[in-house]
Amino acid sequence: MAGLLPPWNGALAVLATMHGKERAIAPLAVRFLGLDLRVAEGLDTDLFGTFSREIERTGAPRDAARAKIAAAFRLMPDARVAIASEGSFGPHPLLPFAALGRELVLLIDREAGLELLGQYAGMDTNFAHAVVTDPAAGLAFAAKAGFPAHGVIVMGVLDGRPAPQLALFKTAQTEAELAAVIARTIALTGAAHVETDMRAHRNPKRMRAIRRAMIDLVRRSRSRCPACTRPGFAITSRVAGLPCAWCKSPTQLTRANVWSCEGCGNSEERPVSAISADPMHCEACNP
Repeated sequence: MAGLLPPWNGALAVLATMHGKERAIAPLAVRFLGLDLRVAEGLDTDLFGTFSREIERTGAPRDAARAKIAAAFRLMPDARVAIASEGSFGPHPLLPFAALGRELVLLIDREAGLELLGQYAGMDTNFAHAVVTDPAAGLAFAAKAGFPAHGVIVMGVLDGRPAPQLALFKTAQTEAELAAVIARTIALTGAAHVETDMRAHRNPKRMRAIRRAMIDLVRRSRSRCPACTRPGFAITSRVAGLPCAWCKSPTQLTRANVWSCEGCGNSEERPVSAISADPMHCEACNP
């Protein structure tokens, strides 16, 4: 496995994207992984799911990334390595009214049988939507979302839910174009569902998150399992219970990180650097 550790020294690689993700991924893949990375020309990644709902994604994000990679390998059969990314967005699980974006970048070396995953999750996303009944409200939403630098999608409404099968517009570049498609949609379905375009080439915030996931992949590529030397040894879970500095009761703060290897299954629990938690986090001292 020692020979699998990047850099790949010019190995041919294919990137599965049709939305400009090479801007975030390629510079890091070339500089730090040593790949000769090329975009999979002609690949329609919308076949694996669209944010605008006309094609539902099946399976988990990692499954979708694997499917994109398989398609990219078919288009470039000489490539040794393939890379794909996948994002998902929704309400933050702990913070009401906040959105959370998750990105993963997956790399597969089919000669070595190696799969590496980089991830990033953060709240720096403009993921949002609104149902409007006049163009002015739609334009106000778009301005808040950062339009036109950030794209906006408009679709029809049926029974209060987005209905892309009735109307769907993704290409508005100016306020005049956006106002026109919102008005057209309202005339057709009685309201317009307006939401941020989460496709990478239309969402600079998402492009930055993809780059952060790629940085994580580079970092993991240099972390080797102490048992089998496979690249990708990384934190996979956290163990709560850091003791309170006053009463020593366990808190919900992390006391250790669990590092795991997807290759051999080796797992290690490594304590965090902190030895105690601030009493403000203790349910006994600060109920």
